[in-house]
Amino acid sequence: MKLLILNGPNLNLLGIREPELYGSGDYQALVRRVQETCDEEGIEAVFFQSNHEGALVDRIQEAYFEGIDGIVINPAAYTHTSVALLDAVKAVRIPTVEVHISKVEEREDFRQISYIRAACIKTITGHGIEGYCEAVRFLKEYCAS
Repeated sequence: MKLLILNGPNLNLLGIREPELYGSGDYQALVRRVQETCDEEGIEAVFFQSNHEGALVDRIQEAYFEGIDGIVINPAAYTHTSVALLDAVKAVRIPTVEVHISKVEEREDFRQISYIRAACIKTITGHGIEGYCEAVRFLKEYCAS
């Protein structure tokens, strides 16, 4: 099994940006923790982070041709603005789990809108970096059934 772990804008600044919301661990700590989970579960993980919407769309499309089995995506700010990401996930029809480190449902009104959610099979919010690990385990079970 092969998963794409896709992260949107500003996630490269984890540990710097609003640590009271996102924690003190940096992006490399996120990658290490998710890689550990994937190793434990016998899953190959491919990581990608970009601050550019088009690069994220391109990576989702590439996943289709690479035979990626599932996507864990934290679209970050693009959650609330990007029809392009929604359309890309819908187009490739790869099972996708939306993840947010913070509890977006308890934040600003504009963060209550998630365009990508309509194309996702599950959403996990507010579990910090561990939410990614939950998503990995969920996709393993989902794809096995």
